[in-house]
Amino acid sequence: MTVHTAPPRMKTAPPGRDDTAPSPVTLGLRALRARPAARKLAVLAVIAAVLAPLAAVAHGSGSWPAALTVDLTKPLTGASDWIIDNRDSHWAFLYFFGHISGAIIGAVHAVYTVLLALGWAGVTAAAALLAWRVAGVRVAVTALASFAACGLLGMWVPTMRTLALMIVAVAVSVAVGALLGLAAGLSDRTFRALRPVLDTMQALPAFAYLLPVVLVFGIGVAPAVLATVVYAAPPMARLTALGLRSTDGGVLEAVESLGATGRQRLLTARLPLARRELLLGVNQTIMMALSMAVIASVIGADGLGDRVYQALSTVDVGSALAAGIPIVLLAIVLDRTTAAAAAPAGAGTRPGSAWLGWVLAAVVTAAVALGGRVLGSRMWPDGWTVAIAGPVNDAKDWMVRHLYNGVPGIGGTADWAAHYTAWVLDPLRDGLQALPWWGALLLVAALAWLIGTWRTALTAVLSLAAIGVLGRWELSMDTLSQVLAAVAVTLVLGFAIAVPAARSPRVARLLRPVLDVFQTMPQFVYLIPVVALFGIGRAPAAAAAVVYALPAVVRIASEGLRQVNPGAMESARSLGATGGQQLRQVQFPLARPQLLLAVNQAVVLVLSVVIIGGLVGGGALGYEVVFGLAQGDLATGLTAGVAIACLGLMLDRVTQPTKGARDGA
Repeated sequence: MTVHTAPPRMKTAPPGRDDTAPSPVTLGLRALRARPAARKLAVLAVIAAVLAPLAAVAHGSGSWPAALTVDLTKPLTGASDWIIDNRDSHWAFLYFFGHISGAIIGAVHAVYTVLLALGWAGVTAAAALLAWRVAGVRVAVTALASFAACGLLGMWVPTMRTLALMIVAVAVSVAVGALLGLAAGLSDRTFRALRPVLDTMQALPAFAYLLPVVLVFGIGVAPAVLATVVYAAPPMARLTALGLRSTDGGVLEAVESLGATGRQRLLTARLPLARRELLLGVNQTIMMALSMAVIASVIGADGLGDRVYQALSTVDVGSALAAGIPIVLLAIVLDRTTAAAAAPAGAGTRPGSAWLGWVLAAVVTAAVALGGRVLGSRMWPDGWTVAIAGPVNDAKDWMVRHLYNGVPGIGGTADWAAHYTAWVLDPLRDGLQALPWWGALLLVAALAWLIGTWRTALTAVLSLAAIGVLGRWELSMDTLSQVLAAVAVTLVLGFAIAVPAARSPRVARLLRPVLDVFQTMPQFVYLIPVVALFGIGRAPAAAAAVVYALPAVVRIASEGLRQVNPGAMESARSLGATGGQQLRQVQFPLARPQLLLAVNQAVVLVLSVVIIGGLVGGGALGYEVVFGLAQGDLATGLTAGVAIACLGLMLDRVTQPTKGARDGA
């Protein structure tokens, strides 16, 4: 008998279901692989799930554990005591540091003597003719008016003292920076080794390394020049290395094919092609050096900075402004002149042949200087001065009387300061200090890795951890809260100003001198009216930081929005997009790199005013640095300064996107 077996029954999928479709888990994994940010967060989540419980069990979930701190008080105090005991007898001070100090003092004295020999007429003529030869008639007129204004304000002698110190400091900074940049530009290994050194030189607050410099060189001109060199040399080094490393490879191959040696390639190809970057480095070095004029006066530098610092101690806004304006004018003249020198050939007005023009300028300068000596008028005449201290102080008093105690309907500046402190600073500080130490590390790692590579995240985490190891965790969270709040205000105001400046050339022209003044005016000058309006505390420190950082944000953001592809803007307009839609959907996305750079610069510049804020009640790390300098306490001042530098490095890494981040590197 034949048995008929039924064929196997096929499983049928329920209606609406496709057996070939991937499962939700598979879809999720594919989506995860397609999004680098999601992959990074998933990896961090796994790491946190493993390490966070272990860290919490071992060291708790509060502030940075004491078991992971290192006390540097004893070794730093011992080093400070040894320097003090041996400064007058050890061979290193007598035959090395002593000769360096003597050479700097001699150079500054020689330059000052030359300036005095030229007299006010000769110096003014030399400045105007130099600007004429390099940048044209307009900048020459600006130089002439600026030096005349220094005399009219009764600040001729302090201006010459500052100019002599700045000439020597800039010359040394350019020489040191060019040598470092040359080494970094010619060697990849040297470039990688120098980068963290330059980062530290720029991120470490000036007040932090004033104390070691004073310990070694004492009070006076020499430590002021050296502190300025430490601050001003890195831009020259960075831009020199950039210029040499970005030289066209085709040009170098052509020169090498002609049998040129390495030295000939450097002198005939790489350096000439890097001319723009080199001159831009000189420009930035000058601006950085002038910004140190007031800080250098804290350790004995005479001149305009000392006048500003003395006015701060007596709350004399008028005298501080009279000394601060010449610093601004010097910065503007030197900025315009060096910027024109860095422009392409033919951009400026250079009448006649090069050598004939310079000879003419030298002859006219000598004739004017000789005429001034014959007339017996080497110093600016006393009868040609204008006193502005009284009217400025009266204006400040009027503002305080009418703004401090209250404006009908909106309150006064004192109320604004109290609300800003109570509603913004206090909650932000308490939240950061309540965050578990391991949670803060994970948060920083996530932010840095999302916009950078794993190396970026590692650098940011190690920088934040170093703050805890130094025992400055709570103070750093206080400082971080002030920085974040001030950066938020700066960005809101900066972008609000940058948009009309980018859209209207007239607005940009009107804003340029205002931004120049705010960017070059010493912080100590506007610190006095800020304190008068807002009182003592963290609010005036934030206001001073906003004023200092705002110009850079406006410049960078407006330039980025202005350079957006005109074709993209025209396409948006042709599709009927409104002005707001063009801004949100075209300009902001296309200008994203420049806007992120503006955010980065806002963070760096606000952090650089932390110590200035410590002078007016900002507290936290800024106060510790100021206290350490005032008391000669190397351990307190230097560790707080290093903590600020680490905080700056961490903030830089979490606000500046890294090339290759989109690949999940």
